[in-house]
Amino acid sequence: MRFPLEDAYRRERADFVATIESLDDEQFEHGETLCEGWAPRDVLAHLLGIDTMPDAYVRAGGIGRGNARIIESYQAKSRAELTEAAHRWAASPALTARLGSAFFIGDLCVHHQDVLRPLGRSRDLDATRSAAILREGLVLGGRKLVSHRLEPTDGGRPIGRGTTVRGTREALGLWLTGRRGIEPELEFG
Repeated sequence: MRFPLEDAYRRERADFVATIESLDDEQFEHGETLCEGWAPRDVLAHLLGIDTMPDAYVRAGGIGRGNARIIESYQAKSRAELTEAAHRWAASPALTARLGSAFFIGDLCVHHQDVLRPLGRSRDLDATRSAAILREGLVLGGRKLVSHRLEPTDGGRPIGRGTTVRGTREALGLWLTGRRGIEPELEFG
């Protein structure tokens, strides 16, 4: 049985692993990402932890502390060990991840962009992935809709009220999640 957006979620996992494998050791261990304070290895650890340690968030008492515990638990692992775990993660998502594919795809797509963008890399995002990034932004930064009206320039309906912000669903979603440096891609007015 396939769950909503599971196939797209699995494809995005495989694409993310390919991106991680394309990094040299310095980029993997110490490269900048849009996740402040996280290198690509930390982003990978976070994503692996959603499958392997979902209880970390409850035990830690919040998302930030849960993420810190997950990342810490993977610190001693070598790049080869993390890459091997990533291949298993991509090929066999946990049942909890499969059940939440429609939700988790947004987090995964945002984190994929977190790794790619500081490297100056881009990729074509299909409608499913760009919509997932915007949905993730709405979940994490929806409070901005009280004072901002989002107008996606690549599909989708306007949402919110206040100052108009125009841009792609990807850029709007990344802006809503608080990623820095996205503003030049947006038109405020």
